[in-house]
Amino acid sequence: MNKRWWHNSVVYQIYPRSFKDSNADGIGDLRGIIEKLDYLKKLGIDVIWLSPVYESPMDDNGYDISDYYAIADVFGAMEDMDDLILQAKARGIRIVMDLVVNHTSDEHAWFIESKKSVDNSKRNWYIWKAPGPNGEAPNNWGSWFSRSAWTYDETTKAYYLHLFSPKQPDLNWENPDVRDAIFEMMTYWLEKGIGGFRMDVINLIGKPQDYPDGALTGIGVMGIDQFANHASAHTFLREMNRRVLSKYDLLTVGETPNVTPYEGKLYSHPDRHELGMVFQFEHMDVDRDDLFSPQKPLDLPKLKHIMKKWQEELHGQGWNSLYWSNHDQARTVSRFGNDTTPEYRILSAKMLATTLHFMEGTPYIYQGEEIGMTNRIEKSIDAYDDLFDHHRYDVLVNDRGLTDSDAMAIITPFSRDNARTPMQWDDSENAGFTTGKPWLSLNPNYLEINVDAALSDKNSIFYHYQKLIQLRKDSPYSDAIIYGRHEMILESDPVVFAYKRITLNQTLLVVSNFSDQDVERALDETAIQVVISNYEDTSLNLVRLTLRPYESAVFEIV
Repeated sequence: MNKRWWHNSVVYQIYPRSFKDSNADGIGDLRGIIEKLDYLKKLGIDVIWLSPVYESPMDDNGYDISDYYAIADVFGAMEDMDDLILQAKARGIRIVMDLVVNHTSDEHAWFIESKKSVDNSKRNWYIWKAPGPNGEAPNNWGSWFSRSAWTYDETTKAYYLHLFSPKQPDLNWENPDVRDAIFEMMTYWLEKGIGGFRMDVINLIGKPQDYPDGALTGIGVMGIDQFANHASAHTFLREMNRRVLSKYDLLTVGETPNVTPYEGKLYSHPDRHELGMVFQFEHMDVDRDDLFSPQKPLDLPKLKHIMKKWQEELHGQGWNSLYWSNHDQARTVSRFGNDTTPEYRILSAKMLATTLHFMEGTPYIYQGEEIGMTNRIEKSIDAYDDLFDHHRYDVLVNDRGLTDSDAMAIITPFSRDNARTPMQWDDSENAGFTTGKPWLSLNPNYLEINVDAALSDKNSIFYHYQKLIQLRKDSPYSDAIIYGRHEMILESDPVVFAYKRITLNQTLLVVSNFSDQDVERALDETAIQVVISNYEDTSLNLVRLTLRPYESAVFEIV
């Protein structure tokens, strides 16, 4: 595989409204991000994935865009965006923008025109269908944020499609005028000097033109078997690549729900000329049965099987994105680690980081992950801002008959708001995030868990992440970390996650204990040295290896 600059990059995701507020309105903004660029440079990352900052009515916190060419007032102005790109570049950091083009806001000028009349020039820019014989929706497709994916509009007596909120109507990618407009907009941003795009639910842009009912249940929202990974999505992406992406040296990553490794190769194999890599979600379901199920203990063998599958099947034929959390997922250390005590929180956060960062692919760090931020527990649905949480609550209580407390027990561990609480910079009022009233309540543990505390402790999670990044970028192990072949060992072990990264000249062994108990394992290997560990005195004796609670170490072996 040809080497690309983003193979050894580390991406840091910023959720702008929760990162740093510079003007005391309680909402993070672009000037706040600029203030913290030196902090990110110190961490060692070289790419920022910026969640949407475009003009938006904020029904879904910016993922409902009303103008792709404007910056939302709450985040600043276009001059601030231009300055962010320049200031980041001066520090060797590229900005990757969120590209949300499966849908727009219903307040976008295109949709306002589209809904005016059936013969409007923008009518076919969105997906409109006549009602069924009894006035019903055109098919049984569901939405992530509402029961039906169709909303009836009285003006033209027709339904429009929205796979998310009714305020997020889906664009009609079959229309070449839509594609022209999107590709023109992408070029506009690339000419400003951004380093690529993270493409929101990009595998949903191609719909089957007969719009059949969904047939399969238990794999997500109804209809996903029809509208995810349709062949036309690949056609559209190849056109996008030919007309726009191929003209620049970019990082591109597609968010692709319901994708398999085979499909991951179709999207990311360099010879197919579509995307650089994809986000898959299989490993996000190892502690629940579906999106409406309660949390259950982590199934580590299942997690290992999923990660092995993606590592081995994409090796040399595509590229993986590596992540534990993002703006759509709960906090990693609360979900897969242990946040019950300060010691276990620190150890398990480092363990999770090591386990992920030594895999093949581009690692993504979500803001606050590098200091071990945790879930915020709330007892009332009113304390949550997220559309998806409120939709789930409605279904659980009103459709399935759960009590309020039982519904909240399902929602709380997985709430997307867990990742969206404001960044914890210090122990001052509002954690140094704002001098105003935060748009979302802070996690009260910011008094102990914050950036200032992490920077003043040489053994903090922050410095562990910093070392992991340095090892990937500039060390004798870089080639094995970036391009080594992956080989899983101890596959059925219920608490130990272990694998090798192998090149012709070097083999690294990664061993992580996912439990709070001492465990002993006999590995028929000889260690040369410890590359990194979250304990200071990790043994080189692999024949009789004792792993302490959440101990994680990487060995160079012969």
